[in-house]
Amino acid sequence: MSNENETSLQISSKMEGWLYLIRCNRFGLQFSRKRYFVLDNHLLRSFKSVPNSIDQDPVRSAIVDSCIRVMDNGRESINRKVFFIFTLYNSSNHNDQLKLGASRPEEAARWIQSFQEASLKGAPEAIGCSKRRWQSFSLSGSSSRNHQNSIDWTLNSSDVIAPSPWTIFGCQNGLRLFKEAKDRDSGGKKWDDHPAIMAVGVVDGTSEAIFQTLMSLGPSRSEWDFCFYKGNVVEHLDGHTDIIHKQLYSDWLPWGVKRRDLLLRRYWRREDDGTYVILYHSVFHKKCPHQKGYIRACLKSGGYVISPANMGKQSVVKHMLAIDWKCWRSYLKSSSAYSMTIQMLGRVAALRELFRTKLGNCNLSDYSSGELTRNIKNSVKEEYANSDTQIQVVDENNHDHSTGEVDPEHASLVSLNDADDEFYDVMELSNGDESENGWMTECSHQKSQDIRHQKLSSAANFVRKLHDLAVHKRGYVDLQEMVREESITWPYGSTLPKDPTCTLPCSVTDADPSTFLIRGENYLEDRLKVKAKGTLMQMVAADWLRSDRREDDLGGRPGSIVQKYAAQGGPEFFFIINIQVPGSTTYSLALYYMINTPLEDSPLLESFIKGDNSFRDSRFKLIPYISKGSWIVKQSVGKKACLIGQALEINYFQGKNYLEIGIDIGSSSIARGVVSLVLGCLNHLVIELAFLIQGNTCEELPEFLLGTCRLNHLDASKAVCLKP
Repeated sequence: MSNENETSLQISSKMEGWLYLIRCNRFGLQFSRKRYFVLDNHLLRSFKSVPNSIDQDPVRSAIVDSCIRVMDNGRESINRKVFFIFTLYNSSNHNDQLKLGASRPEEAARWIQSFQEASLKGAPEAIGCSKRRWQSFSLSGSSSRNHQNSIDWTLNSSDVIAPSPWTIFGCQNGLRLFKEAKDRDSGGKKWDDHPAIMAVGVVDGTSEAIFQTLMSLGPSRSEWDFCFYKGNVVEHLDGHTDIIHKQLYSDWLPWGVKRRDLLLRRYWRREDDGTYVILYHSVFHKKCPHQKGYIRACLKSGGYVISPANMGKQSVVKHMLAIDWKCWRSYLKSSSAYSMTIQMLGRVAALRELFRTKLGNCNLSDYSSGELTRNIKNSVKEEYANSDTQIQVVDENNHDHSTGEVDPEHASLVSLNDADDEFYDVMELSNGDESENGWMTECSHQKSQDIRHQKLSSAANFVRKLHDLAVHKRGYVDLQEMVREESITWPYGSTLPKDPTCTLPCSVTDADPSTFLIRGENYLEDRLKVKAKGTLMQMVAADWLRSDRREDDLGGRPGSIVQKYAAQGGPEFFFIINIQVPGSTTYSLALYYMINTPLEDSPLLESFIKGDNSFRDSRFKLIPYISKGSWIVKQSVGKKACLIGQALEINYFQGKNYLEIGIDIGSSSIARGVVSLVLGCLNHLVIELAFLIQGNTCEELPEFLLGTCRLNHLDASKAVCLKP
């Protein structure tokens, strides 16, 4: 059935289509098996062929409830076929998991969204709860409450009001050209020697097809990239991050300029609105030393942002570069180096012409990703229009099986794997460029990583940027490193000074609430967000700590500001946010917020504090904003609110006068895709954050901010070391 249409179809709360089970055989090698999956409300069923009726018995089935989480594992090549992988797992039992693959990123994104919505809505109360794995998917306590509209799928890509740092300075080949203004307090010069320059154009293609074209390092890239000679993947770090090497032609360079090459760390992600972000920056790698005959340029910051436009038929492509060409002649630094960057940005025009020439008769397989080749037969629109499609459109009035009993032996995610016939599926071949760039030699035998280190986040990217010093053990080194200090004894709540003037380095203060957009009173009807007018709580203290282990429950430690107020017996209640970045050294940023009024005056906050962890995970939200920093860091962080508990592991600690939220950044592998972007430049950033509890009903709207913070040039070397 290798020629079956693989499009997934979503009808109301039902999602169905072809996916691939990703398993490991007895030798530890990954293999895939094609299965037809149907997600109807909370019931997930799998079939070996398209079911003939809704009454057909599935091969396996499982319940998707509030305990289930889904993460995006990115791209993987298995037996020379590329998959966009995502994993379902039970948050109460990490061994209970199911790894699935889709042939296209858009298909994977739709399935991820459907699983997230099914999980947030909870499961039928009729299903019991047990510690046994096959009955572990059930609700308890207040987690059974309605979570409708808990995921914000609006098209607004920003929840922050911020001025644009870009200034237009020209137009060339139909592309608008922009420069990024430097911060006024960063040295006095308006532009540095290697300014960030951006080209913006409109391409007649879907964002998915353009993304695949840009990711290619195979021969197909020569159809549009006039700078590119050849390239390969040096090391595959995870599904979203790899190290790549590019060698450039010399004929487009000024006379007398030698050939250049680039060794880059490449990171990509897909936003909820279909936007693809690809980010690059230069690194060192022991497997790719300097090449004879080439001068290695240094890409300080660069990448693409591909946003869908005109109902997805076109895309706005933004291409940014801030590059040091390593020109030793002084006259080249100011003239030719500048023109070289602008000429390289002209690749967007070449990309536009490529899609224009193929408009109407192209499919996604034409834009296979080189080192990760996919085998797609039809374009998106053709898949839905194909009369031979085997997707079954089920009448919503048909019998609903989602609330029926599930056979216990089929109730867990593990049982859906059904690996007994692992050697009997036909391998699907692809026609790719893997051998051209070394993808298979580096990645064909990679094993799946621990589930606790792979969680997806759509926009909670602030927490993914602080530091993991263990990066140096993986074979590559970024261009900056951090230092350490001896341990000091400090009382908890006083290690990060407050500075309302924002002039003291490595300090914290409150951010302006009106910078952030939150759900308004009529959000359920008009989907409009409004400026926040204030905060419910006041930030009274902060900690910036480092240790050789994770530091939990700071509020309950003797001598902390929380315990001092508790000893006085006052009405104050503390809300502590402890952002933990594990590694060889674990960093903790703890923010202490205090409220003096009774909790009963804030019903949603009271429900959050008294609710169970499932309810808390479905409501706690973060809005990040990099107000000062480079383009690549701002792109990696974003400005979109997200539900932290659906992306990262959260541990809750509660005392009589406090609730502490411990956010474990190490629970997401995507953090490794952006962490190096902040290495060495953390003290050049101004980071603003807002925290809130999401309102889902009319009674809970409008939303309100719990608190904000502004981290001014945070410095890892100034983190206070805790003694063991």
